Amino acid sequence: MNTDTIDVNTDTHHYVMKKLPEVTLAFWVMKIAATTLGETAGDLFAQTLALGYFLTTVALFLIFVVTLVVQLRSTRYNPFFYWTVILSTSTAGTTTSDFMNRDASATYLSGGATSLGWGPQGLGLGYPAGAAILISLLIAIFVIWKFTGLTFSIRDIVTFRGEALFWSAILVSNTLGTSMGDFLSDSSGLGYGGGALLVTGLLAGLLALMRVPAVPNVLLFWIAFVLTRPLGATVGDFLTKPVAKGGLDLGTAGSSAALLALLLGLVACAHVRERRNAVPRGEVLAENS
Repeated sequence: MNTDTIDVNTDTHHYVMKKLPEVTLAFWVMKIAATTLGETAGDLFAQTLALGYFLTTVALFLIFVVTLVVQLRSTRYNPFFYWTVILSTSTAGTTTSDFMNRDASATYLSGGATSLGWGPQGLGLGYPAGAAILISLLIAIFVIWKFTGLTFSIRDIVTFRGEALFWSAILVSNTLGTSMGDFLSDSSGLGYGGGALLVTGLLAGLLALMRVPAVPNVLLFWIAFVLTRPLGATVGDFLTKPVAKGGLDLGTAGSSAALLALLLGLVACAHVRERRNAVPRGEVLAENS
């Protein structure tokens, strides 16, 4: 039996295939879990397993491309496909940010290591320069997006071109968020806990602004989407870094496994909920005929 589902807009009686999720509290919980896992998993491959930033970034970017192709080729919203791409952008964003901002100096090496793995050791641009480049890229994507005339609202993105722009913005915003999180944790003096509290406070401010009619909710969504990445980065560092540096020293492997189990459970719940709320294609077509 065909189980494809269609998003029904009862105000306009317009029927379109839904490719992206509804933005709910569960959405944000899953986003933070995925971005935190992206931080710990990226560090696991690049640092704990000593693959280095360059090799890990190349491998994770290829994984991102594969997951993105699967998502783009899907004809309807599939929670597993969607959140796999979010996770792949988070892990690739973690190591891309580290490769851009860091180098092989003692500041970024740990455990007596003398290198960061095979290939280039890092560009060493620093957090301000790296963030400036990423902000410029993100602005360029939104400018191009604006000129296409396509919507920025996640619930109304239904075209291939719109979704491609959406995922481009997601990849860059997750990389930028990693840079912001690492800056807050390592260079701002706030530490892991202080950085997480600062970002949480900013997110609370955005929540309050939702009640201000003059502030577009779409703008608040994208700001929140960027800010949840540094929150995940600081929380991930807090879980994995040594106690001497202000972390809990739970390790990248154990933290990643626990976060993966949590995310898989949330995705499974989302899949069950999506199936329960699905509108069969045949019923919609019959109603629209």
